[in-house]
Amino acid sequence: MTRIRAAEARDAEAVAAIYAPHVADGFVSFETEVPDAEAMRRRMAASDGYYPWIILESDAAAVLGYAYAARFRERAAYGHVVETTIYMAPQMQRSGLGQRLYSALLATLTAQGFTQAMGVIALPNPASVGLHEALGFVKAGLFPRAGYKFGQWVDVGYWQRPLHASTVPAPTVRSFRETGVRLD
Repeated sequence: MTRIRAAEARDAEAVAAIYAPHVADGFVSFETEVPDAEAMRRRMAASDGYYPWIILESDAAAVLGYAYAARFRERAAYGHVVETTIYMAPQMQRSGLGQRLYSALLATLTAQGFTQAMGVIALPNPASVGLHEALGFVKAGLFPRAGYKFGQWVDVGYWQRPLHASTVPAPTVRSFRETGVRLD
């Protein structure tokens, strides 16, 4: 049995451990230095209550995966758009639980009033593309050879998913805590 809940500072070590192999050994992340638990704790705190970090944990309170949203771009006009990210522990990949975790993140963002979610994917990555498309994302763009890591160029794809209609005036974005969304 698993549950989804809001991330807490105490989760930073487990989050860093799940993320580390993606930085050290893979192209999924374009970071080149593995962040430690304190760096992850600061990132969670920097979300300022508007950009949720959520955790999938086992009955034994082991963190099995995490998902979060971040500001898409700095300009104010992008204020209703978020970039979404998910990472699962290796043993949990392709278990179907990532889709459940990502769905909870998208439901939260919808309740908050964000209008668009953007998934940014280093390519090729059929598993991530499949997950995004299963959740209603559609390919919105490709940036060929946009990243350089481990001595090679990597393409970057953008997948986009509407969360709310783009109404005028735009919906009010509420903080993660204000929504009262039950994650699980």
